[in-house]
Amino acid sequence: MIFIDPPYWPAHGTVFSHLISDTSVSELHDFAAANGISKRAFDLDHYDVPQRLYKKLVAAGAAPLSGKELARTLITSGLRIRAKYRIKSVGSVLEMRWNALMPHHVELGTELLACWNEPHRHYHSATHLLAVLEALDQLAHRNVPRPVALAAWFHDAVYRGTATDEEDSAVLAQLSLEGVVSPGEAAEIARLVRLTATHSPATADEAGHLLCDADLAVLGGPPDAYFRYVSGVRQDYAHVSANDFAKGRAVVVRRLLALEPLFHTQRGRELWASQARLNLTQELVQLNQNNESRLSP
Repeated sequence: MIFIDPPYWPAHGTVFSHLISDTSVSELHDFAAANGISKRAFDLDHYDVPQRLYKKLVAAGAAPLSGKELARTLITSGLRIRAKYRIKSVGSVLEMRWNALMPHHVELGTELLACWNEPHRHYHSATHLLAVLEALDQLAHRNVPRPVALAAWFHDAVYRGTATDEEDSAVLAQLSLEGVVSPGEAAEIARLVRLTATHSPATADEAGHLLCDADLAVLGGPPDAYFRYVSGVRQDYAHVSANDFAKGRAVVVRRLLALEPLFHTQRGRELWASQARLNLTQELVQLNQNNESRLSP
């Protein structure tokens, strides 16, 4: 069901309401689209809608709630995104992380954050970068080797939804880190970035194991988080038709399911492997069912 709180939150010369679903982000997107609300108004788990649209949305079926009731409903639904993952908070957290990692190269961190915050990104955004860095902390008990941490910062720094994104990101890493780290470390960082194209590091590649496991940690999240990930990826590939995306996504899901192991570190397997295979398998079933529906007369 869709809910809305009263227009109370001031911004841009007006006041805004919050529009949420207690069922799924997909339902929320569908309702917003049907009522002419741009996806630019979406903030991870809700839409910010101006006062002028409040009565229209209520008439369209959004159930009015007080601000407190709406917040409780969102939390109970399991769809709420923690505050630190919102755009402004993510930027602050990442800025602090970069300055702790590379305190003498603040400008480079600013340039990288600008890449991660490009407006066309949905899943492959600064929130993904923060999630990868936090997953690395879990895997390495906050003792992440610097080349691995820097590879995380660069691994999707170039993102256009093309087959060369990882290679382009690796080249950007080498160019950006020239004179910043040693040539050997820069080469290692670029090598690690390239691994995220296949997530198939060598058996003895401990650094590669850490980065690849952290990059795939999203696969092992709870179902709602996994759904948000899939929805974000679809938005990143909005330029691809629904049929072509479904076909390509099925190939990706099968490739991930075929990885053995899917997670290379013992800790990664403990944290994410079981749920990841369940999520991937359920998505593949859904993709196959959707494909059969399109083919049936």
